[in-house]
Amino acid sequence: MPPPTRLYLIRHGQSAGNAEGRFGGHGPTPLSDLGERQADLTAKLLSKEGIHAIYSSDLARAVQTAEPLAKRLGLEINTSDAFRERHVGVLEGLTFDESKERHPKDYYALVNRSVNHVITEGESYRHLLRRITTKLHDVIHEHNGQRVAIFSHTGAICFLTLHLMGAIHRSTKTTPWIITSNCGINRFELRGRRNVRVLALNDTRHLADITGNDSFAAR
Repeated sequence: MPPPTRLYLIRHGQSAGNAEGRFGGHGPTPLSDLGERQADLTAKLLSKEGIHAIYSSDLARAVQTAEPLAKRLGLEINTSDAFRERHVGVLEGLTFDESKERHPKDYYALVNRSVNHVITEGESYRHLLRRITTKLHDVIHEHNGQRVAIFSHTGAICFLTLHLMGAIHRSTKTTPWIITSNCGINRFELRGRRNVRVLALNDTRHLADITGNDSFAAR
């Protein structure tokens, strides 16, 4: 029997936008000082996991988070815009309060996880789901039986997780929200498309010394 595929979904470290409580979307916000420390600790942990391949959203905050692990392991970072966060259009760069005041329809559709609502000048969760799952299956096929780390974003990871758990379908209109804190790790073992084991969700134990139990989950 071939070995299972181990998948690690890692949210980027705290960004400057996260620290200010702003929607990041496709914005180029870099990591904060705390985010860089989180990335280093995450690399220290994952370097012991026997990772074979590293993938990342091509946005700066995700790539910066992947870099310490790539350096430790001597691996290339395979970047892809498919693993980007949801494009939040007119909400990008705004705080939650600013979004609610200026674009209430888009804001409430987003926070209520309306899967089919297309944000003004942005995309829907359904669009996000389609692009990230298409790329995910390509990655799994390429690295069957290996251990793969994917650095992405809270919304993207939420919907990848729902997909892997079989919790979202064509008829789904709204979903629960699965929180992934900055540098939190979701771990899966894949033995086939219909045989998925969830090993851990939002694992942040490696960050306890610097962030305690604080789970800052702004986009």
